[in-house]
Amino acid sequence: MTDCPASSGSRDSLRIFFALWPDARALDALLPWQARAHAHCGGRLMRPDTLHVTLAFLGQATHEQVAALVAHTRGDRIEAGEILLSRYGTFPKQGIVHACPGLDRSGLDTHDAGTSGVDASDMSLPHKAESDIRALHALNDRLWTALETLGWQREPRPFRPHATLLRKADCSSLPAPPAEPVPWAYRHYVLVSSEPENGAAHYRVLARSADA
Repeated sequence: MTDCPASSGSRDSLRIFFALWPDARALDALLPWQARAHAHCGGRLMRPDTLHVTLAFLGQATHEQVAALVAHTRGDRIEAGEILLSRYGTFPKQGIVHACPGLDRSGLDTHDAGTSGVDASDMSLPHKAESDIRALHALNDRLWTALETLGWQREPRPFRPHATLLRKADCSSLPAPPAEPVPWAYRHYVLVSSEPENGAAHYRVLARSADA
């Protein structure tokens, strides 16, 4: 991922999303999770510099829209928080294996069927982990509320925080997660463009919010 200012470039629009990016501690903790998933499920490894948690995906944006998004992002400040990635999950139709927080019954949906041989509907969360997830959902809602004032339409699908580890993977079963979950602390979020480069997606940070 490259961190550089937005520029007009030669494209008429950019593919845009908002995300949390891991610090060195979270990335180091996440890589063994990725290796274990790949050994079990195969597929294509996501490059370490692309691992992230998406907060809001916008799709194509004009340069005028990007300028407004950059201005909003740089002027925003969020509360510091942390999420704990403690299990594997899948999006089977897309062949995606990801790391995500634990779920209680209210958080389960059809995308999260099967969690390393454990029935997700029987899992419960420690109080802090549940509080952290609520805070992350509140951040997602707050961001979309601001985006709606800028003319964007909120995503209809529910927010499912996760870090994609593999693509084109066999999602029929999952390995047991490593004993140590991944603590992911954050103090800001970033606005990112996804741009094709040599047949692969290259992520470029266009702006980041102020640190908490």
